[in-house]
Amino acid sequence: MQKYVYFFGGGTAEGKGDMKDTLGGKGAGLAEMTNAGLPVPPGFTISTEVCRIFYENKNTLGGDIQQQIQEALSRLESTTGQKLGSSEKPLLVSVRSGAKFSMPGMMDTILNLGLNETTVRAMAARTGNERFAWDSYRRFIQMYGNVVLQIEKHAFDQIFDHNKEKAGARLDTDIGAAGLRQVVEEYKAMVKEKTGADFPDDPLRQLQGAIVAVFGSWHNPRAIYYRRSNKISEDLGTAVNVQAMVFGNMGDTSGTGVGFTRNPSTGNKEFYGEFLMNAQGEDVVAGIRTPVPIKELQKVMPQCYTQLREITDRLEKHYRDMQDFEFTIQESKLYMLQTRNGKRTGKAAVKLAADMVKEGLITSEEALMRVDPMQLDQLLHPILDPEANATPLAHGLPASPGAVSGRIVFTADDAVEKAKEGKVVLVRKETAPDDIHGMDVAVGILTSRGGMTSHAAVVARGMGKCCVVGAETIQIDERRKTLTVAGRELHEGDWITLEGGTGKIFEGQVPTMEPDPSSGEFADFMAMADKVRRLKVRANADIPRDAQVARKFGAEGIGLCRTEHMFFAEDRLPHVQQMILSTTEAARRAELAKLLPFQRSDFEGLFQAMDGLPVTIRLLDPPLHEFLPKREELMVELAVLKAKSGDKKEIEEKEKLLDRVEQLHEFNPMLGHRGCRLGIVFPEISEMQCRAIFEAACAVQKSGTPVKPEIMIPLVGTAKELSEQKEIVDRVAQEVFKDTGVTVEYQTGTMIELPRAAVVADKIAEVGEFFSFGTNDLTQTTFGFSRDDAGKFIAEYISRGILKVDPFQVLDQEGVGSLMKMACEKGRSARSNLKLGICGEHGGEPSSVEFCHRIGLDYVSCSPYRVPIARLAAAQAVIADRSTGERGRTV
Repeated sequence: MQKYVYFFGGGTAEGKGDMKDTLGGKGAGLAEMTNAGLPVPPGFTISTEVCRIFYENKNTLGGDIQQQIQEALSRLESTTGQKLGSSEKPLLVSVRSGAKFSMPGMMDTILNLGLNETTVRAMAARTGNERFAWDSYRRFIQMYGNVVLQIEKHAFDQIFDHNKEKAGARLDTDIGAAGLRQVVEEYKAMVKEKTGADFPDDPLRQLQGAIVAVFGSWHNPRAIYYRRSNKISEDLGTAVNVQAMVFGNMGDTSGTGVGFTRNPSTGNKEFYGEFLMNAQGEDVVAGIRTPVPIKELQKVMPQCYTQLREITDRLEKHYRDMQDFEFTIQESKLYMLQTRNGKRTGKAAVKLAADMVKEGLITSEEALMRVDPMQLDQLLHPILDPEANATPLAHGLPASPGAVSGRIVFTADDAVEKAKEGKVVLVRKETAPDDIHGMDVAVGILTSRGGMTSHAAVVARGMGKCCVVGAETIQIDERRKTLTVAGRELHEGDWITLEGGTGKIFEGQVPTMEPDPSSGEFADFMAMADKVRRLKVRANADIPRDAQVARKFGAEGIGLCRTEHMFFAEDRLPHVQQMILSTTEAARRAELAKLLPFQRSDFEGLFQAMDGLPVTIRLLDPPLHEFLPKREELMVELAVLKAKSGDKKEIEEKEKLLDRVEQLHEFNPMLGHRGCRLGIVFPEISEMQCRAIFEAACAVQKSGTPVKPEIMIPLVGTAKELSEQKEIVDRVAQEVFKDTGVTVEYQTGTMIELPRAAVVADKIAEVGEFFSFGTNDLTQTTFGFSRDDAGKFIAEYISRGILKVDPFQVLDQEGVGSLMKMACEKGRSARSNLKLGICGEHGGEPSSVEFCHRIGLDYVSCSPYRVPIARLAAAQAVIADRSTGERGRTV
């Protein structure tokens, strides 16, 4: 019989810590802590496999699963000496989700399950604490009503806030037992009004409803959004953990907290977290009350604090990673409710990895595998300019670093809309899991409530978003959409600046500056990666400034210089347009001669900036009409001029321009007269560009700086196309060498961006000395998707499961990747020393970099700011290769 339910309790567990695929992260952690003899309330985990079965069976659980749940419940009752629904010793349980990968707040939790009119009185009598019993009951009705019965949370909040106001209570804990009984009565009446049925009293029915609801939350909108944002598979499913309740809301000797064994924002080795006395776990993470720093627990309950430190230190050494833990203290007795590897910022990830190597906890290769390459992007965030004369409006808690300015928005939906127009900062009293889509598009998040382990803080750190929480001096009116602080009232649309590393909040826009990635822990960490990786990493850069940034980030050359970008400059575009309008070769050459000094100067700057590193320059690629005014705009301008009897000469010039635009107009320009086809029909364009390249290279080399130019012919589909263009390259090179008396080494190659080029790569390699995969166009031509129009349906394809990811962002290894692999193999069969690289956007995407390593490319090229990401991903590819080989040898 297949096992679906795993018990833990009494010092032993049926599961283990390495069973995350089956038990989810939370369940595996509970099993491991139980086996280690730590104080963990007993319970059972329903496996992730049941989640998959649940959806396959149209949201139902089979009889065999139900039987195993019942058997585990009976065992839990026996272990605790309590019984679900008992009028003497009632068992209360929590029902919580737990996927393989942490998804903080994205799925559902229910606490205090098992309470009804009978058991609440039994709890009151048994504990001698009537207020605690009714407080637990009102919390249960609210959570169950929201999660299982789908009643909006604000409906419960309105009732509670009204009763709190009526009682004159400042804090939730100021409401007495009688007031809480009244809240429960009103909650139940509201539930009946909204659902047409009484709130369920049968604890077994409550448990069944909760389990189904938690499995159902795997597919709630915020969980789906989070998984897509974090590239977590939809197929994993969540486990459900049913655990005997321990209560942090039993009075002044009880409490609950959340913590980390190190600072998840900075990586510093400090005990970090928060707690609340007389509270339950949701109070801490929901941000409803601003909690107390965990170090204060040492003053309140020193014995529990010492025990907590001992346990968490032990957990960190056991898992060899920073732990994110949850605990509850019930009447001075400590219980551990969770441990898992904690989410962290990019800065913290790098520091933690480097420190743990120094401490001997992990190896340098393990350290490299601990950091998600995309997290490095966070370390390149701007910081506030120390010279800026800015006074903070207010201070909050520094939840996640960075310095950002944006316009204020007060709801997640508004954030999504306004972010289309520019940068926004999401301002809330506290965030809820349903705000995930707004948090994703905002550059920063500010809350007036909550602490360093609140939902806003945890999710922002995971996203790498700048975040300030718990700014209690700020008054937020979400209805009026205003923020009031220090006598100032800010409105939606006003600018605000956050400094996440200090918790400072400023009115308006404060200047920022770029960080220096060439020193400190970041540089040391990247040096570890550089020792391991095989792939070279270049940058896509068109101007010397970008090339200098690329060098700063560790680029080992330029893998793509797009020469057309140089043509759009204000002082050059008129010459480009005149060249296009020319009807004879002589006239075109005359205009190209005017462009040559500009191009030569551009290339000199690039060669000097790269100081002997290779520079791959792509000859003109886009169709010529892109340099001319749009056809529709010209037609309108011409019609207006004629209607107003405008200047005849101007009308003639516009008509001439429109006529040329009409001639160049193409129905499908991306597959039209562009790339090498331009150079073949108008060889004078290729000649001018090659002359500019070689004159620049000779001048720079003559000045004492070495150069390595690589001329790349775009959009080649046949070997003959490349050979015709290579003849021009070689001829012009020899002419320049002769004229200058200087010779430079160079290579001529092509972009592989058409399926045909991949298929006949052996023929093309007989001519070309290098291939660079232009995966933007190769993806476009392989799928038959227009890059400019695919956005209209890609999201729908992903939501339907037709595509797992956007192939323009993450390389399609099955289709496009197969063409690349074929081109590599065929190309090197014809030229064994063929240099292979990639210069599409995929060159900076980690999984795509790993694929490039596997198929034997020599380098990847990406935007300058993605160079560190590619460097780390290339190192991780080598380590993954080694571990795969070791696993193979073991088998």
